Amino acid sequence: RGFLPAGSNIMQITSKKTPMAEPVKSKGTFAFVSLGCPKNLVDSERMLGKLAQDGYTLTANAEGADLVIINTCGFIEPARQESLGVIREMLDLKEQGKLGAVVVAGCLAERKGDALLEEIPTVDHILGVHAREEIVQIINRTLSKKAADEQRSVFRPAPVKAQEDTGRFRITPRHFAYLKISEGCDRLCTFCAIPSMRGKHVTKPMEEVIREAKELAADGVRELLVVAQDTTYYGLDLYGEVRFAALLRELEKVDGIEWIRILYAYPIFFTDELIEVIASSKKIVPYLDMPLQHINDRVLRRMQRKVRRADIETLLAKLRAAIPNLAFRTTFIAGFPGETEEEFQELLEFVKQAKFERLGVFTYSLEPGTPASRLEDHLPEEVKTARQNALMALQQPIAFEWCQSQLGKEIEAIVDGPDLEVPGQFRGRTFADAPDIDCLIRLKGKGLRSGDIVRTKITGTDGYDLAGRVISIR
Repeated sequence: RGFLPAGSNIMQITSKKTPMAEPVKSKGTFAFVSLGCPKNLVDSERMLGKLAQDGYTLTANAEGADLVIINTCGFIEPARQESLGVIREMLDLKEQGKLGAVVVAGCLAERKGDALLEEIPTVDHILGVHAREEIVQIINRTLSKKAADEQRSVFRPAPVKAQEDTGRFRITPRHFAYLKISEGCDRLCTFCAIPSMRGKHVTKPMEEVIREAKELAADGVRELLVVAQDTTYYGLDLYGEVRFAALLRELEKVDGIEWIRILYAYPIFFTDELIEVIASSKKIVPYLDMPLQHINDRVLRRMQRKVRRADIETLLAKLRAAIPNLAFRTTFIAGFPGETEEEFQELLEFVKQAKFERLGVFTYSLEPGTPASRLEDHLPEEVKTARQNALMALQQPIAFEWCQSQLGKEIEAIVDGPDLEVPGQFRGRTFADAPDIDCLIRLKGKGLRSGDIVRTKITGTDGYDLAGRVISIR
């Protein structure tokens, strides 16, 4: 996702700006590339908003711009390679005289530190995750050419209170937005480097979250996607107890918001109160994203997930019983160090029985500095890939079966825009589909607009996707 020259492998998207004072005179032009997860996207939108407010002009083409900012991902090796590839692509434009400065921000910068400048010395400036609020000062200095004689990197300690995310220049379509409710993570999963990049969990006060939600609603948002490193942990550090259920109750009261979607939940702290709030809500869609990572108890201990198979199965049973038509998304890691063939077969059998509506699989990525990197019995890449493929092959007919089960039903969907492949039709998402990661529904109907929430009758399937005829619009 980002603003890049035509032909880039990163999707170019249009922007919808949160209302703010229009600058009188542009201080310069900049392009922006946002990589990685939705939490990183919120950081991007905050930086874009601050630059727009200060008088900089965003352009959709890096060629000819005064500078480009790349907000990078550093989570796993493929993401780091993608980030480095984009950086080098921009530096090539700079070397050809088609672009001014190149500024690198985000998780890769935070993780590598000044070593990134040693690796790619022609980058003009780097700033870590927690320095995002200083983006205007950094760009001012970069464009004034003072950076060459000063320190070219800015890193700040993780904040002890959550940074606000208001005043964003949004690069999602107008009708949906991500709402980040906390920063950092207190989980110490042995495979994960996020705490080292993002710091400890810091809850955003409830009143600030609600203020941001109201700002987004006023800007046309109808679907809120609630994100954090661990949404179910919300409130424990600030209030002494988890308050995610209470937060959801308050979000339901925000006028203009019609759909609320929960991402990045964790099995621990998923209380009966939270289940009841989701089950009884008229706005929270029956969709839950909860990365489980594995099911075998020994592997879960080595991952330091602090949850057992029995706990997971009990929670899944409660959720299925309480929330009708629940669409459950999860992810698993294939080939964790020491995973035996028997333990992998246990995971396969669990997936077969659980029948998750949505499922993704990552191969284990060795992350330097993490406890898992020091474990014994790392598996060959070909074994990890074979296990990933086996899981996905098992999941495919389960997903197709769910699609077939929707035929003839009347369900709600949200319209994302015209279907560029089929003139006269529209693309949307059902309650079971989050943007970018899940499936789509092709809609037949008249007078549809992006952001419409429609009642549709399911008339067909195409692999993972659905087709429907619009019955009514609300």
